[in-house]
Amino acid sequence: MTDTQNAQSLPANSDNAAGALSYKGAVYPWHCDHVGHMNVTWYMGKYDEATWNFFAGLGLTPSFLRENGHGMAAVEMKITYQRELHAGDIVEVRTRLREIRDKVILFTHEMFNGETGELASRNEVVGVFMDTVKRRSCPFPETVIAKARELIAGGGA
Repeated sequence: MTDTQNAQSLPANSDNAAGALSYKGAVYPWHCDHVGHMNVTWYMGKYDEATWNFFAGLGLTPSFLRENGHGMAAVEMKITYQRELHAGDIVEVRTRLREIRDKVILFTHEMFNGETGELASRNEVVGVFMDTVKRRSCPFPETVIAKARELIAGGGA
């Protein structure tokens, strides 16, 4: 079965559609650039933290990855910025699983101002499951595929 044939996509009416909370934090003054809003470096840092929380929910915990010689690699990202975030703002990231294939996962992070609820940024990610010894992609464990399919089918985060 090819990756495309094995793909599981998100139905429009899924409970997963709104995304699960994957990060909550704040913007500190040192996160801001000379223009006074959060610098792109910190958007990526917060998205990265959200990613690891999201992966842990699928069973891809740091200990699992270390003990089994596996890792994840981001191979494509698209970021859009909607509204500025400033020092003192509360930040929430919600993550939605879009698709899982044999070796590939597609998900979207949405970053919100936690006080106003306004969308600040969106990050669309394509990730690949890796064998860290062979340094090449490999199939996700069945337990991860099953959890992802449950989430896509509306089973929650």
